[in-house]
Amino acid sequence: MSNPVQPFDWERMFIHDFPWSYLGEVAFRTLFMFIILLTALTVSGKREVRQLSIYELVLLIGLGSAAGDPMFYHDVPLLSAVVVFIVMMSCYKLATYISDKNKTVRHVLEGEPVYVIENGCILTQNFKEEDLGQEELFSDLRMGGIEQLGQVRTAILEANGQLSIFQFSADDALPGLTTLPNELKKHTEQIQQPGDYACCTCGNVHKFNAPVQLFNCPKCSKTTWVKAVK
Repeated sequence: MSNPVQPFDWERMFIHDFPWSYLGEVAFRTLFMFIILLTALTVSGKREVRQLSIYELVLLIGLGSAAGDPMFYHDVPLLSAVVVFIVMMSCYKLATYISDKNKTVRHVLEGEPVYVIENGCILTQNFKEEDLGQEELFSDLRMGGIEQLGQVRTAILEANGQLSIFQFSADDALPGLTTLPNELKKHTEQIQQPGDYACCTCGNVHKFNAPVQLFNCPKCSKTTWVKAVK
């Protein structure tokens, strides 16, 4: 039967029954996990990061774990958490310093702004490379007051995952693909009435002068269309 925990046992609180050299291992473990977290978040893409920088997110995850365990578990020494904090903050400072000084490193870890819409059409290749879903894109556009893609001159997915939207003036807006969910449900592959229709995949607007059973979009080769909105 183990001995009961003695409150305010300073040796147990700060180092427990580990040798002092164990703190060096804690520092190594922290550095290792910092690199793993940084790599994982870099690979996962900017949409997962959103408003925080990738470095800030790594720091929050690492420090949150380091701070939580010593609060609850009596066999987790406080000095281990202190070492974790010191190493994590040092790695954070070093990584941000290198990123600020080296453009290549900054682009690899943080990414670059990517154009996703130009002149009312989705740039499908960039769209795919960013692993960005159309529902996410349209949600951001709706939050920016965009009812249809013809209002958008340019949309840029920033390095922090936010979407920057530059609109045409009201007089210059083009017919475009609706961003409203209920309207998108009205898509079809059979054009029954002549008029302007928008491709449901890329937003390209095509004028149909007669009914058509099946028509491939000239830009993305898809066959699903919905009535364009002006």
